[in-house]
Amino acid sequence: MQDLRVGFGGSEVVRGISFSVAPGECVAIVGESGSGKSVTARALLGLAGAGSDVRATAFTVAGRDALGFGPRDWRRLRGGFAGLVLQDALVSLDPLRTVGAEIGEVLAVHDVVPRAGRTAKVLELLESVGVPEPELRAGQYPHELSGGLRQRVLIASAIAAGPELIIADEPTTALDVTVQAQILRLLAGRKAAGTALLLISHDLAVVGSIADRILVMRDGQIVEQGPARDVLTTPAHDYTCALLAAVPSAASRGTRLSDRTGASDQARLPDGARLSDGAGVSDGVGVSGRAQLVKGSRSADGVRPGETARPAEGVRPAEGAQLPDGVGPAQSGALAAATAPVPVPVLAVTNLTRSYGSRRVVDDVSFALYRGETLGIVGESGSGKTTLARLALGLLDPDRGQVTLHDQPWSGLPERLRRPLRQRIQLVSQNPLDSFDPRHTAGRLVAEPLRSRSRSRWRWRLPREERRAAVLELLARVGLPPEVAARHPRELSGGQRQRIAIARALGPRPDVLVCDEPVSALDVSIQAQVLDLLAELQHEYGTAMVFISHDLGVVHHLADRVLVMKDGRVVEEGNVDEVFSRPRHPYTRDLVAAVPRLPD
Repeated sequence: MQDLRVGFGGSEVVRGISFSVAPGECVAIVGESGSGKSVTARALLGLAGAGSDVRATAFTVAGRDALGFGPRDWRRLRGGFAGLVLQDALVSLDPLRTVGAEIGEVLAVHDVVPRAGRTAKVLELLESVGVPEPELRAGQYPHELSGGLRQRVLIASAIAAGPELIIADEPTTALDVTVQAQILRLLAGRKAAGTALLLISHDLAVVGSIADRILVMRDGQIVEQGPARDVLTTPAHDYTCALLAAVPSAASRGTRLSDRTGASDQARLPDGARLSDGAGVSDGVGVSGRAQLVKGSRSADGVRPGETARPAEGVRPAEGAQLPDGVGPAQSGALAAATAPVPVPVLAVTNLTRSYGSRRVVDDVSFALYRGETLGIVGESGSGKTTLARLALGLLDPDRGQVTLHDQPWSGLPERLRRPLRQRIQLVSQNPLDSFDPRHTAGRLVAEPLRSRSRSRWRWRLPREERRAAVLELLARVGLPPEVAARHPRELSGGQRQRIAIARALGPRPDVLVCDEPVSALDVSIQAQVLDLLAELQHEYGTAMVFISHDLGVVHHLADRVLVMKDGRVVEEGNVDEVFSRPRHPYTRDLVAAVPRLPD
């Protein structure tokens, strides 16, 4: 490929890039959303889209000149010579066909195995990409699977015909660390067998674990390229340095990840809107270092300035010591001294259990969450993390156990009593598009929580102009310009939709923010901005957070404490540094060992 250019409507989004991928080689393309990575990958298979203008000085695929390819040539190429794995599996898979039929079609079209052997081959492919119970899953439809399972099915479909080239666009984004490691081993095995691999990813650690060469794209151009280790350890371009500095990890705790400036955020604010004092926006952080989160940063014992230390876990009260009213050992741990004040948890979960049929998905889980604290919850897909979040939010009722909000009953309340309190606990989900009304603009979506229910009618709590200013201020807080307010969800990128979801959740100033994989679909720079934003707002307002993620680096960067879940149970919990540095449970050790790391 030489001098590839892809344009839409007279505007070039890929501007003169050149590269090649040899058999048995992995070339990775990294960069922010909008840099041209995915358009480049699609152009290689004739899928740049309607109205696209694709030009190149030389474009050779499988030894043939692709500049003269017609639709039939491209169809022969796809699936057989080249397999494509896209990020959004729900869109890529046919909703009207079972998983087995989807993969079986590839086997049939490319005549991989005789009809009699297709079912066995489908099950073999599903098992190879880590799909549990392949016989059951082969008969299910895409909507019946989790996001991680759908992604694995898509990978199985892409490799079914044994292609010579695999183009993988964010193939591990929706996967937990152990399955991600399994998929990376699978791709590495294909590479070792001579398959060429073009990998597009925003996860630099994933890229570093498998890539031979890395291309760094920005604004449709390659700004840096070279051997993977050289690019990741001694980057030459400032943009590459900024990407690497934005990777969350244990070392980044207490620091800003992004290099946004206060001036740039303030410039986005419309007339009449302003950032609240002490918003915590940094003053020009360069790529050579990170600004410290001074306001609200943790001390050595994990306590933020102005907060009372919680009782140490595992310390029993002095004999005869009187516990404060409403505080028991199960809720607060034991008291080191009877006179020490003990805060009441903002959110407390006690012995929660929830089953679906005969399967127990949450099994006797308890935790307490305090003001200004972040509790990370990690575990594989299917471990019960999201169900636990839905129980805490009051979207599901437990079979046993209880949830309290500010020491008052929350689970088990009739919805008419719970509804006025819902603004105190808000959700940021992994896929906000599913939770947005597609008929509403972004401005309307952000404004929605600014209403209150009076008898049988919903009323706006703020006059129109104040409401508009509040919406635009919230958009500015999450780094979005005012014009986004007039757009609909489908007109926004994934990163913009995620920031709209955060702005909407922050509108009512909740006491608790439940974040379920809120940054898993974002590239590293946007992820950094969102994590900085959550930390800033938490320090400013004292918001407590439950942060669910399969990315242990993100959790280590942001959380104070962590719960590790497996098969619905908490197998390990404690201070995040202690759990991740010295894991006690074999499952936790496996999770930590599976995390891809940047080379030293």
